[in-house]
Amino acid sequence: MPGGRLTQQERQQISLGLADGLAYAEIARRLERPTSTITREVMRNGGPTSYRADLAHRATEHRAHRRKQAAPREPAGASGRDDEAVRAYEETFTTLLMRQGLPKMTARVLTCLFTSEAGSVTASELVRRLDVSPASVSKSVAFLEEQGLIRRERDTGRRERYLVDDDVWYQSSVASARGTAQIAEVARQGIGVLGRDSAAAARLENIARFSEFMSESILRAADQVREILHTKPEPGEDADTEGPAG
Repeated sequence: MPGGRLTQQERQQISLGLADGLAYAEIARRLERPTSTITREVMRNGGPTSYRADLAHRATEHRAHRRKQAAPREPAGASGRDDEAVRAYEETFTTLLMRQGLPKMTARVLTCLFTSEAGSVTASELVRRLDVSPASVSKSVAFLEEQGLIRRERDTGRRERYLVDDDVWYQSSVASARGTAQIAEVARQGIGVLGRDSAAAARLENIARFSEFMSESILRAADQVREILHTKPEPGEDADTEGPAG
C-alpha cells in the first residue's frame, strides 16, 4: 500500500470518483490507499460536493510550506511525541468530529484541547497553533462552552484559559439530554396550537414522547457510567478477572 502524500493524479482520481458517486472505501481501494486517507482528504478540502483536485493539491502544498516555516509546537524531544504522528492523528480526530456535525474550526479547537498535555490552552495559543484569527477562536470556544464540552477560567496572569475536564463527555451528554428535553417541551406546546385532533398534533405528540424518553435515558445512562468509572475497586479486588467457581 503506497505511503506518503497524495499526488495530484491521485487527487484527480478522487475527484472523478466523487463525481461518479463512489463511496470513499471504493475510491480508496482503487488507489490502494487507506479509506481514512481519502476521507480526511475530502473533508478537509470542501467535502464531497465541493472537492476540487487542483485546489486541494495547491492547499496541501501551501500547508506543507507553512509547516516548514513554523516553529515547532513543543521543544524537540521534550514530550517524547512524534510531531508528524501527532499532526496526522489530530487531522484524523478533527475529521471524525466534523463528520459528527461540528464545524471545521470548532472541531480543530476541540481536537487541540483534547491532545494538549495540560488539557488547557489560552486564546493566543489557539490562534498561534491553528494559524487562525482571534475571532474564529472566540466563536468556536463560545459554541463548545454552550455545548458543555469545555469551560473557561482565569490563570494567575489573569489570562483566560479554556479547559476540557475528565468529565467532558458526561457534561456534553447532560447538555444534549437537556436540549432533547426542550424539543419535547416545544413539541407539546404546538399540540394545543394546531388542534389536538389534527394529524400535525399527533405527529408532535410522538416527537414529544420520543424526545422525553431519549432525554431521560441519556441522563440515566450518563449517571450510571459516571458512577462506575469513578468508583475505585476495593483493595485486592480485580475487576477484570473472577476467582475459580465454588
